[in-house]
Amino acid sequence: MPRLPGVSHREAVRVFKKLGYKVCREGKHTIMARDSSKILVIPRHAEIDEFTMGGIAKDAGLTPEQFRQQL
Repeated sequence: MPRLPGVSHREAVRVFKKLGYKVCREGKHTIMARDSSKILVIPRHAEIDEFTMGGIAKDAGLTPEQFRQQL
């Protein structure tokens, strides 16, 4: 899977909010949901690891290229 380096927690949350996800809960991770079947867990790090961010984008149904376009 192509990598998504250098994505911060705030950028990731902003992108998923644009896609219709809402923040359900915040703690050490931010939990976002769009439907009852689509739930994303985003770690609250200054910079999210590229493999982790690629997996989160995949869970949301996006390719890494589609995610980069939303940034």
